[in-house]
Order: sequence, then structure tokens, then C-alpha cells
Amino acid sequence: MASPSVSAAAVANPVTPLALDPSPNPIASRPPSAAATAALRKRPVLLLDQRPHPSTPTSRTATPAVPPSQARRKRGLSASGRPRWQTALSVAAKNAALFAVLIYLGDQAWRWAHPVPLAPLDQAALEGYNARVDDVEASLVRTFRMLQAQLEVVDRKIDGEVGAARGELAALLEEKRLALEGQLNLLGARADELNDALGGIKWMEFLRKHEFEAFLDEIKETLGSDSGSEVDLDKVRALARDIAMSEIEKHAADGIGRVDYALGSAGGRVVRYSEAYDAGKRGGLLSAFPFGGGDSGDQSHKMIQPSFGEPGQCFPLKGSTGFVEIQLRKGIIPDAITLEHVSKDVAYDMSTAPKDCQVSGWYQGTPTETPPSPAVKMYTLTEFTYDLAKNNIQTFEITASDVGIVNMVRLDFTSNHGSSALTCIYRIRVHGHEADTPRIASSPP
Repeated sequence: MASPSVSAAAVANPVTPLALDPSPNPIASRPPSAAATAALRKRPVLLLDQRPHPSTPTSRTATPAVPPSQARRKRGLSASGRPRWQTALSVAAKNAALFAVLIYLGDQAWRWAHPVPLAPLDQAALEGYNARVDDVEASLVRTFRMLQAQLEVVDRKIDGEVGAARGELAALLEEKRLALEGQLNLLGARADELNDALGGIKWMEFLRKHEFEAFLDEIKETLGSDSGSEVDLDKVRALARDIAMSEIEKHAADGIGRVDYALGSAGGRVVRYSEAYDAGKRGGLLSAFPFGGGDSGDQSHKMIQPSFGEPGQCFPLKGSTGFVEIQLRKGIIPDAITLEHVSKDVAYDMSTAPKDCQVSGWYQGTPTETPPSPAVKMYTLTEFTYDLAKNNIQTFEITASDVGIVNMVRLDFTSNHGSSALTCIYRIRVHGHEADTPRIASSPP
């Protein structure tokens, strides 16, 4: 309830609410109308006591009042501090974007639920496409055929060149092979000749042990009798000459310097042989040779007597196979067999020479022999091949071991050097030595 002083002040000094605004406002400065004045007068006005109150210790400093113009200017800002038109524009943009997304999703859902039917194919375009594909296929086929034809031509050309090269290489290899084979044959022949020569030297025994000792003793005597610095060469020459002459004489006795126990003039004889060749039916130059049916007697003894290297002085056997059995002058232990043919330097035809041979031996007792020899099987002494590339007189050593005494020898030839009509045997020799204790070899069944 207002005090009487305050009421009196309000009555004495009526104050309108507009009078509180000190700012110069043209509207407020206008004089109020009569109606407004009457209304204000009827409304009771509460006037505050404007007297100063006593200050208290807890009173705070009064906040300065904000001018009404500034308050009105702040009313146009939003709570975030931006103008309202910007906020409204941002909201509208977001709503528009959301609306566009919803429209896009709806359109996609509609397209998925209602797919667009495919447009009908253009038959003419399809036929044109098929025609182009056919053209491409035909072009590829033609190209493939052309490439195949070219490849076939190239293959034929390569095959021809390879065949020609192969033929040339084969011819060259064959030529080289023949040349090498000839050289090897020549080397083998020379090696065989050397072996034969060494074998002959071994059996000839040009210088025996006692002769060498005598020769050595003479040299020592010569060296001891003189000053010791010179050798009496005349004595050496004389001794060597005597040794050489003795060996020459021994070799000249029968060509090879070895005893022949099958020699006809010493008691050997031919007892059996295969079918002889009839020389009278041959005609020509060989019909004049004195052997076989062209002569009145048996000419088989020519195989065990010297022929002196004359062509035709042989005994011919029919065909390319046959045999000859020879009884030796006495029982011996055989060491070697010598087969002789005419020399190729003077021969008319070397195809009649025997080639593959086998020699067997046994001991054949006589009816008057005491005690009689046992009858056992034939004993194979050696097998050999007569080679035309070597010397015409070829000696083959006995290869069988533990050979006893034999007095019968059989030569079997299973082939010759080309002739199908006859095989010529010029001479067969049997070498060996006599044993102190007889040990009889096998005999034929």
C-alpha cells in the first residue's frame, strides 16, 4: 500500500509511462490527444518512491540500463547469432536436398519394379552383321589355306634339301669308311706279316745260345789280347758271316727251315681225300696241267712234295669243301701246320685257294704193332684261315694243349676264296718233334 506522500507526489506531478524514455522520439514528443489524456487519468498510476534508499554492505553495483534502440536491433538475430534469413535459407536448402534424394530413390525403385522392355532387333542390321562375320570367316579360311600351302612347299623344300644333304653325308661317310677299312686291312695284313716273320725268326733260331756264347768269348779274347780299346772287326765279320750262311743254308733246304714230317720223299703219303676234280673236263689253259684225270696215275702226292711255286702244280678237289688225310713218316708231337698256295704275283686265279680250315690228328697203329693202340676219338689240333693278303706260304701253330703223339693228320677246308668248281691244294706240311716217351694221341672212331 502506497504511502500518503507518494500518492500526493503522483497527484501533484502526474507522470506518464512515455515520460520514462529520455530518447528524443518524435512520436513520443507529440502532445497526446484528449482521449488519451482522459484514459490515462482514469487509470491509477503507481508511483515509486524515488527517494534514495540507504546503502547496504551487500548491495551490488547497478547494471547500466540498455538503450531501447539497441534492444530493438538485437531482436532481429537468432539464438545462434546468425540472421534469421540465413537460418531459413539453410533449412530450405537441406529440405530441397532431402527431397531430391527421395525423388532419386523413388525413381530407381520404379525402374527396378518396371524394367524397360528391350527394343526389337533390326533384322536387316543383324543380317548385315552376319554377312560381315561370314566374310571375315571366309577371309580367315583363305588365309589359313594359303599359309598351309606355303608351309607344305617349305616342308617339301626342307625335306628335299635334308635328303640331299643326308645322301651326300652318307656317300661321304661310306667313302671314308671304305678308305679307313682299306687302311685297316692293309695295317692288319702288315701286322700279320710281321707276326709271321717274328714267328719264323723264333722257330729258325738264327743265333743259338752256344753260338752266341762262342761269339761272345771270341770278342772277349780279342779285347783281352789287344790294348783293350779296339775290337778285331775282321773276326767279328767272319763269325757273323758263318752264322748267316748256316742259317741261309738251313732255310734254303725247304723254304721255311723247319722239318716236314709229311714230306712224300721222306715217307709221308696221302691215304684218303674227298672227290677229286676232273682236270680233263675243264678245258682251256688248265687242261694242260699234269694232274687229276688228265694224267694216267694218282697225282695226290703233289700235296706233300715241293711245288717250287709253279702255277698248276697242285691237286684239285671238287667243290669249295673237302678234306685230305696224310700219314706222317713217323709218330711225332705236332707243333705247327704249313699250308702253301701259288704266289698271287704269278697266279692266274686265286679264287681256288682254301680259306677256312681245321686240322685234326690221331695215332693209327699198324697190325704188327705191339701192343695195339687204343681206339679213341679224333683230336682237333688247330683251326685257321688262309689269308690271300699275306705270304703264299703260311704257318699256323698248334693251339691245342697237351697234344700226344700222332702219325695221322686230316685237313678239312669248309670254304675257299670264291670258286665253286674246285679247290687247289699245293702243299701241306706238318712240323713237330719226336718224343722220348711215347704218348699216343686220339684216334678216329
